[in-house]
Amino acid sequence: MKLLRRSRKKELNELFDAFYNAADYTSNNLEFLIDLVAHFRPEKIEKDKPVSIQPLLDYLNEHAVRRYAMSIYLRNVFQNRKFTSILTDSGIIRDAYFLREVRERLMSKILPEQPEPDTLQFLLNQVFYKQKDFEWIQEISLLEINELIILLDLQTIYGNEEESSNSAVTEIISGISLLIQRISGRALEQDVLIMVPEYENVQSPFESFEKKLDLVISKIVDQRNFSVSTTDPDFQDLIQLLQGCHEIINTAFDNSAKFGISIRVNQSLLRIRQQLFRIEALLPLLATDSEEDKRDNSIYLAIKLIKYNCRKNNIRRLMLDSTQTIAYEVTQHTAKTGEHYITHSKKEYTNMFLTACGAGLVVGFLCIFKILLGKFHVSDFGHALLYSLNYAFGFILIYLLGFTLATKQPAMTAAAIVKSIEAGMSAAGNEEDRHRSFAILFSQLFRSQFIAFVGNVFIAFPVALLLIWSLQGLAGFQIVDEHKSAVLLKDINPIESWAIFHASIAGVFLFLSGIISGSISNKIKHKKIYNRIKEHPVLKISLGKEGAQKFASWIERKWAGVASNLWFGVFMGSTASIGIFLGLNLDIRHITFVAGNLAIGLFGEDFQSGWYPILMGIIGIGVIGFFNFIVSFLLSLWLALRSRDIPISELKYLFHSVWLYFRYKPVSFFLPLKDS
Repeated sequence: MKLLRRSRKKELNELFDAFYNAADYTSNNLEFLIDLVAHFRPEKIEKDKPVSIQPLLDYLNEHAVRRYAMSIYLRNVFQNRKFTSILTDSGIIRDAYFLREVRERLMSKILPEQPEPDTLQFLLNQVFYKQKDFEWIQEISLLEINELIILLDLQTIYGNEEESSNSAVTEIISGISLLIQRISGRALEQDVLIMVPEYENVQSPFESFEKKLDLVISKIVDQRNFSVSTTDPDFQDLIQLLQGCHEIINTAFDNSAKFGISIRVNQSLLRIRQQLFRIEALLPLLATDSEEDKRDNSIYLAIKLIKYNCRKNNIRRLMLDSTQTIAYEVTQHTAKTGEHYITHSKKEYTNMFLTACGAGLVVGFLCIFKILLGKFHVSDFGHALLYSLNYAFGFILIYLLGFTLATKQPAMTAAAIVKSIEAGMSAAGNEEDRHRSFAILFSQLFRSQFIAFVGNVFIAFPVALLLIWSLQGLAGFQIVDEHKSAVLLKDINPIESWAIFHASIAGVFLFLSGIISGSISNKIKHKKIYNRIKEHPVLKISLGKEGAQKFASWIERKWAGVASNLWFGVFMGSTASIGIFLGLNLDIRHITFVAGNLAIGLFGEDFQSGWYPILMGIIGIGVIGFFNFIVSFLLSLWLALRSRDIPISELKYLFHSVWLYFRYKPVSFFLPLKDS
């Protein structure tokens, strides 16, 4: 593009000399405007150093002829350029399917759409082609912009009395009308209506707004200044009706906690919300009380148009807006589940240890089963399938028996922590006092994780050792040889292997399993699976009404956890095979399985390997457990913070509060003492 070839900013004298001498200021050639904007565009945007156009004002004051030429030029450039599509489409979600919307925006970033040359969007694409151009434009002093309008004798968006029917206000009216029509149609879709049963027998405020808008438009057309007064009663009613429209969408989002929400419904509601915000931004342009209002509104519209066009392909904003509600629902589920993973009393602490021991018992068997499955002469895909079934069966059994796998805690407890942060942020008092309860909660979580690690490891090690001794030492089955033992011990060593990286991969899978659990729980709620099963005619006949109800209740309570553990098993079992297929060093290391593998590896070498493998095995268990925990916890905490819009700056107060509490009661981070 021509724009990308410009490497040096031209001085104002150079710009105007080339512009005036070319004698084409009566045409709509954009070169001069492009160069003029490039002259003032800063290399780096700094809000405390706003761009000033005072040099341009001074130059125009000194050169009356060129000021007149520029005035004619700008009138020609902007004359009759349509911009309704910017108002109705730019920056607003176009598709209810999230991935399709992301793909379209990404494609438009790489290869931007080019509208017709006679549209305002074409002009903005050429002149303000950088995504952050609106940021420095909106920081320019309004006094300077007003002075520029007066100097160049530019018309406002309302035109003059003779040309009012051709003013930019007609574009604004068309934009608002089109937006409310689109909203009315989408708001009546079944997927949206089920989110707001409160409004089932109430007249739609969208329809009322549309009718009132027609009345206000008829008044505007009859006015000589092509606007109504800001105190006009119908205009005031229009603003109130718009608030009623906002309330419906807000209610729909609030009801997601009750009914659940799908990505498609979330996108539909988000599209309506964006369209309502766009109407809210445009409505004030329909009312003026003075010439000063007309100029201010014209400047406001110009900046808005630049902003909408610059941000039309913003993927980051789309991701944040589209995922926030879904993330909130996911973390709501994990918050409720996570509360059971935090011990408060000595009794709960003891129960956590016992349930962790139960999980360690199961994992001890799984370690032996995996080594046996590895002896099967099947393809890499076959091994991936067998390992996945082994892991999935074991994890589901642990879940259904009520046992605790230590590293499953972070993905569930992060959201519970964020609930505590929210409560602290809403509480009165200084920063240190308001997060005191969070510090206590964190100590409870830390000691819960600690005792779960202890229970898992202390049982998995002896169980795996007992099983390998029984099968190989007594029964004579050759399960592990010296070579396999050396591999198992090396894989645990954090210095000689990729154990830390593989432990981090396991942490990512733990996070994903938490996401899956929350999303499935949300879908069960949104699709009303409980009622579907409970009232299923075939199930009521075969199981009876009470049996169907119990089955529906079990699905509602347990299915999300079963599916989550199933997928966690698939992730864990297939990673190594995927790594082989891709030629990458991919694998998983989980603290409980590592403890079992350490026992098997030491037995395979008849405990003759010396102190070094034992020491590195113990260190490896601790390091692997830490990275299992920290990776899954940080990812889950990030999602929870994201879902509730909690600023990152709050973390420093949290860390400070935890540090103070640790200095005051360090033992409470490992043992259940009475908190005070």
